[in-house]
Amino acid sequence: MATDAGKAIPRFPAGFLWGVSTSAHQIEGAADVREPSVWDVFTATPGRVKDGSTAAVACDHYHRYREDVALLAGLGVDAYRFSVSWPRVNSPGGLDFYDRLVDELCAAGVRPVPTLFHWDLPAGLDWLERDTASRFAEYVSTVAGRLGDRVGKWITLNEPAEHTLLGHALGVHAPGRRLLFDALPAAHHQLLAHGLAVGALRAAGAADIGIANSHGPTWPASGDPADQEAAGFYDLLLNRLFAEPVLLGAYPEGVGELMPGDVASDLSVISAPLDWYGVNYYAPSRVSAPQGTATEFGGVGLPAELPFSVEPIEGRPVTDFGWPVVPEGLTELLTGFRDRYGDRLPPVVITENGCSYEGVDDQERIAYLDAHIRALHTALEAGVDVRGYFVWSLMDNFEWAEGYARRFGLVHVDQATLERTPKASYRWFRDVLRAQR
Repeated sequence: MATDAGKAIPRFPAGFLWGVSTSAHQIEGAADVREPSVWDVFTATPGRVKDGSTAAVACDHYHRYREDVALLAGLGVDAYRFSVSWPRVNSPGGLDFYDRLVDELCAAGVRPVPTLFHWDLPAGLDWLERDTASRFAEYVSTVAGRLGDRVGKWITLNEPAEHTLLGHALGVHAPGRRLLFDALPAAHHQLLAHGLAVGALRAAGAADIGIANSHGPTWPASGDPADQEAAGFYDLLLNRLFAEPVLLGAYPEGVGELMPGDVASDLSVISAPLDWYGVNYYAPSRVSAPQGTATEFGGVGLPAELPFSVEPIEGRPVTDFGWPVVPEGLTELLTGFRDRYGDRLPPVVITENGCSYEGVDDQERIAYLDAHIRALHTALEAGVDVRGYFVWSLMDNFEWAEGYARRFGLVHVDQATLERTPKASYRWFRDVLRAQR
């Protein structure tokens, strides 16, 4: 496939897994035939979502899944990463939908890759409570028992870092708590839920299990020791806190004593061996010592009392979300993880990578994906064992607290009519995949 620069995308190894990702709450709709989630409660409060919208209908994937699977087949992906809605599974007949979806994917030759938790916790449950982790394992057993005959590859959790930071520490996502560092039990209980879910999946016969953690390089704003220290703490909070319990069976120094319960025993569960490690990558962060004023993290305001400030990365193009475009950050992240964790790092799959741009002739998205796929190949050439790449996202959807104002899809969705229109990036990615065969 020739790019605008006239160069072909490098070839990836045979068996490399190409896919796209979505999540249940962002696309399914049909909220009237499932139990409510914490996101339904959150979005019912005026002012929580910037455009005042909810995901009650979203993309209506629940009713249009056959149309969407046809788009996947036309795109030519190997795999489709979707999420299973815990509130829907709790509802009468809820698993029937995923039965139908998985059957449709298998018939189309697209491998189903379910994520078992993507932020839509059933209303009434609470990650601050340890029992939620056990309840999650019970739900995972139910899903695996129903779908495991056709699903081989599983993802336990999606982005517990963001769910903890944005939902429990800063209050800008569901469930809307502003606990700052008192949110740490929510992180621990999600990690425990991950470990218990691995055990439940193994008991059901699963042999291809990973987690989807978000990560990005942390760049000190300067060589000043105060900036270096702040960047180190930020890296601990957003990267190491969620990677090391899983990969090393230990929290970073000083963190374990802040967690609830018998931490040593829990870590033996959390660190259950994985078959692969999922990385969601969007951008690095440039971090300085606290400035005494509020700053921003990915469009989200950070309170002044945090022990770091997040600074703009100058001289880089930005997406419509204002996120810097730094493809080489993906190479840096992956080689850095390889160097930091060595043989404790299993094979890596990029479970999300994408960008928000308007328009159907989305040349900026093409340039973004082109550059990041090349950066991924550079990491592979440097010896990182990378096994797959999933674009976020198949279609424009409900972008959490942003509502429908951000468009990450390869397929445009008209929110008035729900009509799907493949974008230029859809056709570009289709041609890239054809050239990789």
